[in-house]
Amino acid sequence: MRDSRVEIRIGGTGGQGLILCAKMLADALAAAGKHVAQSQTYEPTSRGGYCNSDLVISDGEVDFPLATALDWLVLLDRLAIRPSWPLLKPGALVIADTRLCPDLPEGDRRAHHLPLSRTAIELGSERVANIVALGALAALAEICERRALEQAVRADTPRSFLDLNLDALAAGYRLGEQAITAPSSTSAG
Repeated sequence: MRDSRVEIRIGGTGGQGLILCAKMLADALAAAGKHVAQSQTYEPTSRGGYCNSDLVISDGEVDFPLATALDWLVLLDRLAIRPSWPLLKPGALVIADTRLCPDLPEGDRRAHHLPLSRTAIELGSERVANIVALGALAALAEICERRALEQAVRADTPRSFLDLNLDALAAGYRLGEQAITAPSSTSAG
């Protein structure tokens, strides 16, 4: 990470594993010596309502634990676009699921539409789209060491889902690495 303070939002709907995904990333970053504050917002419905999990990362103490200007945004459902888009910094990295977020507003952003949920379905369960997204974010943002993230996934995954989650993380890394060589759909306006 280049800046001393970086803000990330993983947004979608309840039931997509957004909070777990952010916890895994926070654990990997903390293991690397970063200071991390995590918060989440969700509607009272347990599944299907708007949900997000935010991380504020710093080399030093986190002075304010809530995200106010996002550097990186992962969108797993279109419901997260409206509350998240106004918080994006100019030039922010946006990773959006091609199936569930087909259209994004205009703006000065580096947007990558990636088949996150489709890749998860191909792996055997749409429930791992969050882990696919985590791998893609890690590859595109170069946010932490891959081994540290794999270790966090191992630590926070039930044994019965471990192989699937590790496959999903690897697939996400591949998507992110492929997106690095492809042009992003940056829009200005």
